[in-house]
Amino acid sequence: MNMLTELPDVSSSDLVPIQSPLAWVGMESIDLPLPIGEPGACGEVHATVDAQVDLPSGDVKGIHMSRLYNLVDALADGDAITPRHLQSLLQKMVESHSDCGSGNARMRIAFELLVRRPALVTEGLSGWKSYPAVIEASFIAGVFRCHVQVCVVYSSTCPCSAALSRRLVQEGFLEAFGQKETVSPSDVAAWIDENASLATPHSQRSEARVTVHTDQSASGFGMLALIDQIEEAVGTPVQTAVKRADEQAFAALNRQNLMFVEDAARRIEAAMVGYRNPRTYVRHVESLHPHDAVAWADQRVRGHIE
Repeated sequence: MNMLTELPDVSSSDLVPIQSPLAWVGMESIDLPLPIGEPGACGEVHATVDAQVDLPSGDVKGIHMSRLYNLVDALADGDAITPRHLQSLLQKMVESHSDCGSGNARMRIAFELLVRRPALVTEGLSGWKSYPAVIEASFIAGVFRCHVQVCVVYSSTCPCSAALSRRLVQEGFLEAFGQKETVSPSDVAAWIDENASLATPHSQRSEARVTVHTDQSASGFGMLALIDQIEEAVGTPVQTAVKRADEQAFAALNRQNLMFVEDAARRIEAAMVGYRNPRTYVRHVESLHPHDAVAWADQRVRGHIE
């Protein structure tokens, strides 16, 4: 009985029927437990990783998927990842495919940062909040680039709706007291208690996705610091554990931070001090309309191109 000692490798033995280069070849959604090392957040996340190299040689039938997988898989075994780790990995991806003529590599890491957040007012009360995050890195023509994107969910109350609501309350007050020469504070308080919500402005859950450049020499990705700046800029990040006092404080914050989608985008952009070429995308999931309101802020549009 003859035993075949070598398994076939059709990627090397078979001819390529259509010989043309490909921009990117690789894998998407590789599951990985990833050490992030973000101060203030859980230390390990469940990440999904995309990894690809270019295939400029039209006569190469296929790349080495297993080599890419093994290189990516090694990220789970080391210390918390840094931009330098990713640069090294991308260079190894290119080197591992030198026989394919590859010269470029890229990767995308998606995960959620889990952070415990305190209540607004109630001492000792807190809860967990997750923040979607993406790290994108590339090594193209010998140049390494890395960007981080975070998503922050917040509440937005419409300034126009607030003004219209106040007008209805004002008209109701004048109708109730306009003909009276004197009005006691207790009568006003009683009217407010019953009628101050004669109309209420509409608000909605909203999200901001902000992308910033990360320097090669950085010791980390600074995601939580970026999230904190965004939340401070909008003023109304969604809450986790709350009691009535916290809900009341949240209502007050919404009144103090009335904003259109344009206001939110401009606030966030103005808060991005110290970041190079920040890009902001804001979406207000409208409660008045069946469609959403969106805005972008991108310094590259003004000529500040990296």
